[in-house]
Parts: sequence; C-alpha cells; structure tokens
Amino acid sequence: MNNEVALELLAKVMDWQLDKAVDEMRWWKLISAVKYDGYRDFLAGARFLESLVGWLLQFSEEDREAAYKFARHRLVYVSALERERLIQAMYPRTVYPRLLKAVANKAQIPPWKVHKSGELMKQVRIARRRTLFLGLSDGARLDSFRHANVGGRISNEQVVMGAQLDKRKWADLKKDLTRDLQHLGADIEPTFDCIYLVDDFSASGTSFLRNEGSDEGADWKGKLPRFLEPLGFNEDPIQADNWRLIVHHLMITDKACKHLQDSIQEFMACADECLPRFSDYEVTYGHKFSERLPVQEGCPLDEEVIPLTDDYYDNAIETPATRKGGVDHLGMGYAACGLPLVLDHNTPNNSLAMLWAESAGKNGSHQMRPLFRRRQRHE
Repeated sequence: MNNEVALELLAKVMDWQLDKAVDEMRWWKLISAVKYDGYRDFLAGARFLESLVGWLLQFSEEDREAAYKFARHRLVYVSALERERLIQAMYPRTVYPRLLKAVANKAQIPPWKVHKSGELMKQVRIARRRTLFLGLSDGARLDSFRHANVGGRISNEQVVMGAQLDKRKWADLKKDLTRDLQHLGADIEPTFDCIYLVDDFSASGTSFLRNEGSDEGADWKGKLPRFLEPLGFNEDPIQADNWRLIVHHLMITDKACKHLQDSIQEFMACADECLPRFSDYEVTYGHKFSERLPVQEGCPLDEEVIPLTDDYYDNAIETPATRKGGVDHLGMGYAACGLPLVLDHNTPNNSLAMLWAESAGKNGSHQMRPLFRRRQRHE
C-alpha cells in the first residue's frame, strides 16, 4: 500500500480534522521511515502505516483513541542500528575494563597503570585470549561483535554461536587456544578463565534461569543449566579451576537484572555437584531500561490502555511455554512484564500481547491483529 494512501486511511479511521491530520501524518511519515518500516517480520511489500491502520480497526471507536495514544506515545522501538551500536560497545565498555581490572588486581595497582607496563599489557592480551564468548540466540549478533573487533582484539576461535557444544567443538576450541597461548609466550594451562554468555534481551530473566521445583526440591531450568550440563561432561576440561561467568545482555530490564543476580546465586548454592562450578559471576548489559518502562497502573498514559489488554484478547494464544512465566493471561505479556517494547528483529512476548499476537478469534473470542507480528520461538 502506498504511504500516502495509508496516511489518508489513518486520518479517516481516527476521524481527524485537517490540522490534526497534518501534524500527525508528519510524525508518522518520519518515524516510519527512520525506524518502523525496518521491522523484519512485516510481510513482503508491507509497511508500518498499513499495519497501524489494520491494527486500529480491531478496536471499537470508543477505544480506538486510547490504542492510538499508546502507539503514538508509549511504544519503544529499538532499531537495527541502535542494537548494532550496543554490540560494538560491548568490548570497550564491558570486556576490556574487566580485563584491565583483573590484571591490575593481581599486580595490586590501579587499572590505569597497567598501560605503562609492557609485561602487564602482555598479561592483558593473554587474559583476553583466555576469554570465551558464547551466543545464546541469533539476536546476540556475535558475528557483528567478531567483525567489530578484528585486527588482533578477538580471535574467531573464541567467539561461538551456541552454548550447547559437543565434545568435538570443545576439543577444537582448546586446540586453538593452546596454539595461540604458545604464540603469546604464555606458559600456562590452555583453559578459559572467563566465559561470557551473550544474549540480545531479557525482560524477566526466567528464560535464562528459573526454578520449576516445589517444596520437595528445586528443579532448575533455562539456558544456564543447559550450558553447564554438557560442559561438565568434558574429560579434558576447557574451563580453568577458578573460572568466571559473565552473563551479558545487549538490553535488559530492571526486573530481569535483579532476577538473574538473585537466582544465579541461589542456583549455585543448591546445584548438583556434577555441574561445573564457577568461582564468581557478574550480570552485565549494554543498556538497562528504566523501571518506568512497563505499562503500569498509576501512570496517566497507561490507565486507558490497561483495560484493552483484557477486552481485546484471545486466550488461544496461551501455550505451555508461555505459562512458564508464572501467569496464564498474556494480556500484559509473558510473566506480566507489561512492556511497550519492539525490537527490530522480533517483538518480545513480554510486551503487551495486543502488540504482537495474532489469532483466529474462534468460539466468540476476539480476533487479535498484531501491530508488529511476532516470530514465535516456542510453541
């Protein structure tokens, strides 16, 4: 659909006067061109404005203004360029300062003094090579991270897409590490003393680690246990005795950050003895969203939209996977996170369902139409 036609339809759907229509159309043309039209899961040939018109039509005339205000004033969209900047900033803002600090602590000097010593800078290079980066999803974009750090910073052999590796891959990583440490003149055991688990976004933290047990005992699930289990089966360990775990998200909510910090500590306190133990861990991020981000009661912008999450809802979108967040109703998103968030490559299911959900509307239920169609990872 032509953008001009879509804008005319939008004005008609919203019943705007001329002055109002001109102002609003100017905004939508700009933001669509700069951000929204770049959403990856629009159907071929489709653009944001026609999606907006179709989305608004599912609401009654009485509720349409509230839905429009939500899209106009509360929606947060992270573009591909913004996500790429977070990837590029990971090494200088997160990785390198920790390498300096680790070497400085051993030498008992301030980190800035490390640069004055050739020997200490050699230790930084060794520590950097003994750091492993594992991507937990495609959204982590470790290919971009590797590309941004060419020229001796990060080796291709220490950046891997996937955290559940077979014995052959672990053996290859150790073989490459042994070779590179010899080139650096390091007479030390060829093991990784720091492992980064990298993902694009976390809203609740439960996909990474959650306890599905009961009073009778813990039953830990998530990406962390799935990473540690095969790691413990290696006859020739690739991790150092006192290795360090760093969980890094390009973007994270305040809720997820607190959950990860607390749950990892609890998990290691009661984890099975056969699992590899890390000596320390840290939760890091490229950007942490404000605690004011979620849609919530008491916020003037949200009071009108919260009822819509229930009135325009179809429980057919609920699945066993979505119930792992602790709530059945997805009106406020997975785990009731209530996010107004869209990422360029997908919409998190932690966002309001009316943003991403699509349903047939059977048995008298509302037929949900998404503003940004979500690519489902779990059924």
